[in-house]
Amino acid sequence: MAGITSYGAYIPIYRLSRETINGVWGGTGKGEKAVANADEDSLTMGVEAARDCIKGVEKDSIDALYFATTTPPYKEKQSASIMAAACDLKEDIITVDLTNSIRSATIAIMMALDAVKAGSARQVLVIAADTRLGPPDTAFESLFGDGAAAFLIGNEGVAVEIEGSTCITSEFVDYWRLEYDKIIRSWEDRFIREESYVPYVEKAVSALLRKQNLAAKDFSKAVIYSPDRRMQGAIVKSLGLDPKEQVQGLLFDTVGHTGTALVPMVLVSALEEAKAGDRILVVNYGDGADAHALRVTEEIGKLKDRRGIKGYLAFKIQLANYGKYMRFRDLMEWEHDLFMERRMALPEVWRRRNFYFRFYGVKCTKCGRIMVPPPNVCIYCQADEKYFEEVPLSDKQGKLVTYSMDVRSRALDPPNVLAAVNFDGGGRFFSQMTDRDPDKIEIGMTMELTFRRIHDALGIHNYFWKCRPVRG
Repeated sequence: MAGITSYGAYIPIYRLSRETINGVWGGTGKGEKAVANADEDSLTMGVEAARDCIKGVEKDSIDALYFATTTPPYKEKQSASIMAAACDLKEDIITVDLTNSIRSATIAIMMALDAVKAGSARQVLVIAADTRLGPPDTAFESLFGDGAAAFLIGNEGVAVEIEGSTCITSEFVDYWRLEYDKIIRSWEDRFIREESYVPYVEKAVSALLRKQNLAAKDFSKAVIYSPDRRMQGAIVKSLGLDPKEQVQGLLFDTVGHTGTALVPMVLVSALEEAKAGDRILVVNYGDGADAHALRVTEEIGKLKDRRGIKGYLAFKIQLANYGKYMRFRDLMEWEHDLFMERRMALPEVWRRRNFYFRFYGVKCTKCGRIMVPPPNVCIYCQADEKYFEEVPLSDKQGKLVTYSMDVRSRALDPPNVLAAVNFDGGGRFFSQMTDRDPDKIEIGMTMELTFRRIHDALGIHNYFWKCRPVRG
């Protein structure tokens, strides 16, 4: 038996209310959408979901990482390899980026399942994340939100068995972006609904039900992708599902449409409430459709300590205005600021890659003190670095010792808060504090680390670790 052995999710802390958007463009939209922070992208959000997923998992058992997104930070440079390092996975691992389709996440899960069944991987980590942009003053701008989800696929300790799947491919053009497009393009929604969405989803689900000898009534919950708020109703009715009892909500009012991550995130929200014996229908759409029959096992009870959707929904900070959203997403051409010019040295990053990506400090075997970043000699007993041993620190929590706040900073999300954190078990880290409410920072508060995009230099995205107040 193979299937999902663990799950995780991530939702950015910032929210943009649709009333705020209405105040700029007009409209009557309600609710809010999640907005990635200025230092976040699909890669960093995917790392957060993955870390939630592999909590307590033996990392050496993970043999592959598949990353699904339509918004990768690089056109030519693998994101999955950076994510594997940030998750402190082993080097002899297969990493793959799957892009260009909203359906990439469920395709990645099917690929992972095949790899596990074939014996070429013990466990595969599948991550989905997106930061799609809709055109300003459109329903898409109001609808699209940011988020991520992750699943571990294996054949031991399976919490959710994947009983069967069907997949149908179509060349239909509905939503797309060209190479240099920042925002999506789309065709008329009725044409999409009648010629592609409804017929292809129906084909995929009907084929699955025949293959598994199941009926709509056999599913406790159904996770069904929809391009917008309206289209799902037609397919729910067509499949004979009870919209109130069986259909899992799509998180549009609280998070928004998260693109490639939508179905995975909604599945995580369903699993948070699932019990052993439940059967879940999962349906995804994009360049065709696929459908999956899942059955929950007794192992699901062991995964209730994940932050997941519930945990991250519980913490949020409202964006004060639409202008801040524009700044975060770089939606306008801004005045060129020489102060923001950056430089970086790739050889230095490579030599210290375990520090930059995996966040390893060092422990002096002479005096027992932990130091980060790794110095050339022990700052406490002056022992030579030959007495150092590397220590992973990215999963450590700590206490805020002191901080400074620069309210006149040119940071994209002012004020600029610089913090000193003492890790549990030893070591002190000085860094920027992110995802914080400046009015609620207190000495002694519990802090954790998060992998973020620091700046761009010479056309290269520079990622590193920051601290943030613990969310849950």
